[in-house]
Amino acid sequence: MPDSLIPSSDEARGPIKVAIISHSDKLGQPSVVTHRLMRALRRIGVDAKMVVFTRLTYDENVSAVSSRFLRVVRFQYERAKIFLSNRMHIDTLFDVSIANVGCRVASHPWVRDADIVVLSWINQGLLSLREVRRIGRLRKPMVWIMHDMWNFTGICHHSQGCKRYMQECGSCPFLRSNSGRDLSHKVWKRKRGLYEAMPINFVAVSSWLEDEAKKSGLLSEARIHMIPNAFPAEAFYVVPKSLRKALPVDYSRKLVLVGAWKLDAPAQRLQLAIDALNHLFENYPAVANSAMVLFFGEVADAAVFDKLYFPYCHIGTVNDDTLLREIYASSSVVLSTALYETSPGTLIEGQAAGCFAVTTRVGGMADNVRHLINGYVSEESTPEGVAEGIKWALDNVPDRKMLHDSVESAFDAPVVAAKYKELFERLLYR
Repeated sequence: MPDSLIPSSDEARGPIKVAIISHSDKLGQPSVVTHRLMRALRRIGVDAKMVVFTRLTYDENVSAVSSRFLRVVRFQYERAKIFLSNRMHIDTLFDVSIANVGCRVASHPWVRDADIVVLSWINQGLLSLREVRRIGRLRKPMVWIMHDMWNFTGICHHSQGCKRYMQECGSCPFLRSNSGRDLSHKVWKRKRGLYEAMPINFVAVSSWLEDEAKKSGLLSEARIHMIPNAFPAEAFYVVPKSLRKALPVDYSRKLVLVGAWKLDAPAQRLQLAIDALNHLFENYPAVANSAMVLFFGEVADAAVFDKLYFPYCHIGTVNDDTLLREIYASSSVVLSTALYETSPGTLIEGQAAGCFAVTTRVGGMADNVRHLINGYVSEESTPEGVAEGIKWALDNVPDRKMLHDSVESAFDAPVVAAKYKELFERLLYR
C-alpha cells in the first residue's frame, strides 16, 4: 500500500470525543465562553458536545439534563440549605454554592461515550460533589475549568479578601459564622476527599486565578493549567462606524469608559474611580477638560455621581452589542478599579477596540495589561495612583490596531481551542 494511503495515528484513532458539562449554554458569562469553546473545538476537529442544566440555544450539540420541574426543585433545595445556614440573609445567598444536590449526569450517553470529560461552571443544581465522583469512576480523564474561586474555597465564588481558603475555611463571613466547623468547612472537607480520590486536571482562566489556587489548602499540589477564555476580538473594531448622536456625549473630547453589569457593586470600587477622576480634575485641569467619562451599567442610586467633578455621562445598562462596540471604538481609555475579576471583560473588550486599559494590580485585573505598552497598571489602589494612569493614557495616543491584534493573538478562539486540544492529547496519549 502506498505510504500516502496509510492513515496517520490521529486518523486511525478518530476525533477526540469531549463531553463538556456546564450550567448553561448561554446564561451567564461562564456559559457563553464555554459554548464558544465547544464550537471552536469542533472547528478544529474535536467532537465536542455540551450537557447543560439550562439550554437556551438551538445548537444540536447541546443537550439539557433532567426536567424543568426537577431542575427547579434541586436549585431551590440548595438555596434553602444556604439560607438556613447564613441566618436567613438574602444578600449573600448567591455568593456561595455547596453542591449538595444535582442531576445524574454520569449516565448521560454523551458523557459515557466521551474520551474526555470537561467540567465547566457546574453550580446551582447541576452537579453535586457526589455526582462529580461518579463521573470520575467512569475512568476518563477529567478537566475542570475554574471560572472563579469556588474550586479551592469552601463555598464562596469570590472570597472578597477573606484568606481562610488558604487553610480549611470555617468561620465564613458569607454565613456570618464564628464556627470553625460551619458549612463552609464541611464542604471544604468534602472537596478535599473528592480531589484526593479523583485525578482531576484544573484549568485556570487567568494567571491570577492560577496563583490563588496554588496558595489554597485544596489545590496547592494539584495539576493546574492556565488557558484563557476565548474572546471574539474579530467582532470589535477600532474606528467608529457611525457616532451615536442619541447619546449625550461630546465626541470632540477623549472618552474614558467605565462599565460593569452593576457599577456600584462593592467589588467594583466605583468610589475609587470617582476619587481618581476628581484628583485628576483638581490637579490636571487641562487634561481633564479635554476628556469626558462615559459610565455604563446599572446603579442602585444615581446620586453616587453627584460628587464627581469630571464631565461625565451615565447611559445605564447597554443591552445592544452593536451600540456597545461603537462606544468602545469611540473611546480612548477603558478604566476598571474592580477589586477582583477572574477574566476582566471590560478591559479586554476595550483593548480589542483599541483603547488603553487602566487598572490596579489586584485580583487578576492586570493579567492582560502590559504597563506603559497597552495600558497602565497602578501598583497602589489609591486615587492618586489611578489618576496617574488615566493621565498617562490620555496623554498618549494608542496604536489601536496593535491593541486589537494583541487581544486577537492571545484570545482568538482557534488559539484557545488548540491549547485545550493539546491538553486533551497529552492526557489521552501520554
